[in-house]
Amino acid sequence: MSAQATCRDTAFAGLPACELTLPQGDRLRVALHGAHVLSWVSGGQERVYLSPQSILDGQAAIRGGVPVCFPQFNQRGPMAERLPKHGFARNVAWQADAPELGAEHARLTLRLKDNAQTRTWWPQAFALALHIDLSPGAVQLTLDVHNTDAQALAFSGALHTYLAVPDVTQATLQGLGGQPEWDSLTDTHAQGADTIRFAAEFDCVYEAGPQPMTLNQTLHISQSPSWANTVVWNPAQDLCKRLTDMPDDGWQQMLCVEAAQVFTPITLPAGGRWVGWQRLSLYA
Repeated sequence: MSAQATCRDTAFAGLPACELTLPQGDRLRVALHGAHVLSWVSGGQERVYLSPQSILDGQAAIRGGVPVCFPQFNQRGPMAERLPKHGFARNVAWQADAPELGAEHARLTLRLKDNAQTRTWWPQAFALALHIDLSPGAVQLTLDVHNTDAQALAFSGALHTYLAVPDVTQATLQGLGGQPEWDSLTDTHAQGADTIRFAAEFDCVYEAGPQPMTLNQTLHISQSPSWANTVVWNPAQDLCKRLTDMPDDGWQQMLCVEAAQVFTPITLPAGGRWVGWQRLSLYA
């Protein structure tokens, strides 16, 4: 009988967490706070960046890993003044289902429903699920939004993935060439370069491309067409120094490549569902 994947309850800096491990050695850790992926080790290397100065008090959003941004991206949305930046889903506790475990696959689903805490920000009934699918050399995160209210639900958001890089100034990202690009730093529009490099602060929103992206010729990054945008961000030195939950040099070890819905909210009718995913896989 072949070995099976495992899932164990654990803790990270005092936060309840779950750790998935495959017989092949890949492993993933996710905090129940925010359904926040903290670590993905594949091919013997850590593939996501988690700031060593993250605030891990069970209240604030965690810096790094994969935050779930919902029901708004940044502070764009009809209730931007009432909602926390990037929404509240990354700031609250989720519940984990029993895992599904096989020889080469593990799935863990975390869930969040509206409750007294979420209704202080947003008077909407909803049910979220984050499905985490771990396989050798790959992980897929799928956000499932169900409108359980009698009224329409409008939202934006992102899987705000922080990827680990040896040196961002030497990093290359390919796959967005020719895609419409909005540079939020200069409020200018252009087309994405065939190869994107990072010599200074970078914060651009792209129309999502039809093909997977490639980071450093080592990692494929793909997303479902249900996400309209891809966001690419690195704070560079000056902004990083102003982020109290990042070390001054943290910007050198990370690059955010996010599956996102930025400009146009998605609207679900009563009872409606939406599903969007991002997949990370090692370059074969």
